[in-house]
Amino acid sequence: MVLGLLKTKPMSGYEIQQTLQISEADRWAGILAGSIYHALKKMEKEQLVEVEAIEQTGNRSKAIYKITENGVREFQKLLKDTLEELSVNLPSNLYTALSFIQNLPREDVLEAFYKQTTILEKELEMQKKGIQIKKEHMKIDEVTELIFENMYSQYDLQIQLLKKLINIFELENK
Repeated sequence: MVLGLLKTKPMSGYEIQQTLQISEADRWAGILAGSIYHALKKMEKEQLVEVEAIEQTGNRSKAIYKITENGVREFQKLLKDTLEELSVNLPSNLYTALSFIQNLPREDVLEAFYKQTTILEKELEMQKKGIQIKKEHMKIDEVTELIFENMYSQYDLQIQLLKKLINIFELENK
């Protein structure tokens, strides 16, 4: 992610953090904003990025990083490798729990389903707000639109499954 952002333009660690926060990358890409500086230092040692300039702002100085030729090659390799990876992540923990669900009281099962449904619905709403924020800051291309549509579908699919399970367990023993 950092290499991809630096491919667009040289940036400081703070600018990278801001970009990731605006796009809510911590939610959908699992990137923690606090890990950016560590990643930049590591990539600098690996000669994937380099300091292009040091800017002074008051008493503070900030390093502006740019991607190197090695970084561009590594970014392209990572990008290609990622596009070739299996991209469907099944909810295996949920499936495992469902395999042994008879070991929990019905009330506990329903409580857990309701709780997870609520969490997923909130997450979905936050994702939808995320694209609105993104649209306010930049033009959204077709690929990004498709990414968000796919994320929404993943959430909807999981919510539908949970609602069907809730229906099954609510009807049970009635």
